[in-house]
This record gives sequence, C-alpha cells and structure tokens, in this order.
Amino acid sequence: MTQVPIQIFISSQTLRSSARKAYYLNAIRIGNNLEQIFAQERITLEPMIEFSGVTQGFGHKTPIKDERRVVLNDVSLQIDEGEIVCLLGPSGCGKTTMVNLIMGITVPLKGTVRVMGELAPYEQARKLIGFMPQDDALYCDITAEENLRFFGTMNNLKPVTMNERIDALFSFTRLQDHRKKLVSKYSSGMKRRLSLAIALLHDPILLVLDEPTVGLDPSHRLVIWDELSRLSHLGKTILVTTHIMDEAARCDRIIMLYEGCIIASDTPLALLEKTGADNLEQAFLLLENPNAALSEQLPTEGEVSIDA
Repeated sequence: MTQVPIQIFISSQTLRSSARKAYYLNAIRIGNNLEQIFAQERITLEPMIEFSGVTQGFGHKTPIKDERRVVLNDVSLQIDEGEIVCLLGPSGCGKTTMVNLIMGITVPLKGTVRVMGELAPYEQARKLIGFMPQDDALYCDITAEENLRFFGTMNNLKPVTMNERIDALFSFTRLQDHRKKLVSKYSSGMKRRLSLAIALLHDPILLVLDEPTVGLDPSHRLVIWDELSRLSHLGKTILVTTHIMDEAARCDRIIMLYEGCIIASDTPLALLEKTGADNLEQAFLLLENPNAALSEQLPTEGEVSIDA
C-alpha cells in the first residue's frame, strides 16, 4: 500500500496528545486507504472549530420594508481539541445559528467557518462529527432500535460494532427496556436521550449538542454530564448550548453571546473573578451591561434564568 506522509499538529496546552493522535488516526483510516480519504497530506487537529469574522443574517429588503436582521456580527473564535465548550446566552442571541453554521446547514454571509480545517460541506470531517439538534430528528413510526440501526448503517458501522454500540448506548441512556417501542410512544425526555444516543453511535471525535438535556430530570442530566466529562478526557471535543447554569459551570470554557456578539470567552472561574460576581447569572448580566453598578444590576442567585 502506498504510504502517505501525515503531519499532526497538536496544541501544547492539551494533555494525552499521543492517545488523541492515535484515536484520530484510527477513526479516519477507513479501508486503510489514506490517499482516498485525504486530498492533502497535512491534517491539522487544532483548532477543531474556527470562526473568522463571521457575519450571518436573515430576511430580505423590499421596496416597502427592510426585514433584514443581523444574527451574528463579526464573530471570531476557535475551539481546540479536547475542550468542553458552552455557548451561553439569551434566546435569539445566535447560539443555534452558530450551531447550524458549524454543521454546514447554513453558510455565513461574510467570513469563514472551518471544522477540522475544512469548509462546509466537510467532505472528510463530517463522518467524525456527532450532532444532536435542538429539535429531535427521529423517525417516529419505527422503534428506537430501528432508528439506531438506520443511523448506524448510514455511518457505515459494521454489524458487530453496531450491535455492541447499540447495547451500550441503550444502557447509558436508560432506554434498554424501551428499545422495541415505537418512538411515537416515547416521552419528550426519552426522545432527547435517544437523540443523544444517535449522536454518539458512530463514536465521533467532535460532538455538537444543542440543548442536550432539555426535558430531562436531574438524575439523567448528571449521568449525561459525567459521560461528557469522560469523553473529553479521552480527547473528544464537545460543544454544547445550554441555559442551565450548573451545566455551564462544568465546561472548560464558556462563550457568552449577546445580540450576535461574543461578550466573553473564558473559564467559569475566570469569568467570576473578572466580573466580581457570585454566580454565572450575575456575571452574564454584568458583562451585558458593564456600566451598571453591581449592587443595582445583579439579582441574587436563583432569581434569574439567562435563557427561558
């Protein structure tokens, strides 16, 4: 077999580099034909996601009315390999728009979005991404197990691997007693858990999860976040949107959005230290309105929700 030289770049800030490099290479060696998989000989692992001067808007201008609206305004960021990053902000601030751009569902009006160094439609990177949309994308007229087998087939999983992964994910999501049930009979919380199982099914190295724990009880949320932490330690990159503050606090970094702009990007502890706030709700409100006095602007913990 022809050997294709590959150069790997990994951030000095990340740990377990050798294990992550091996994981990545194993994930992409489909059929041991690297020439067919890569048009280039250099694979860049960092950043996993990169926005450069991205502006996005919707609507149209007519002779009668200008209905154009800017949703993201000149956004630049990067997310490195192995991070758990939270997008945090009020409804309409641009979180789901950013997720759609990352997944190549839409393209920016200005600027670029790259995932693993590629522009949409991510010919090589897409097979390494697990996506959980805000609205469940499930086939309700078939069973939960049939849904998983369908998506496993779409991702070219071998039968033995598919069976092992399906059994493990039904156990993880606590749906093993409901695997033969029609998805139309599932509750909203069960559908969210099944959607997460589908995102994890092909063992991706990048997870993009839009409100993954909406409708779940605290015990299920805890199990899911423990698993996300474990996956991060294995080298996977995880991007989540959430409005639950204790979940945001478990992330390596929080990117705060307000009116289509990034107003902060740092660790939860650093955000609290920089603002002098007692909690993340207060930190967000102070960053949203930096000229306000802390005593006048900020509520006590538990009085406000950033995103209803």
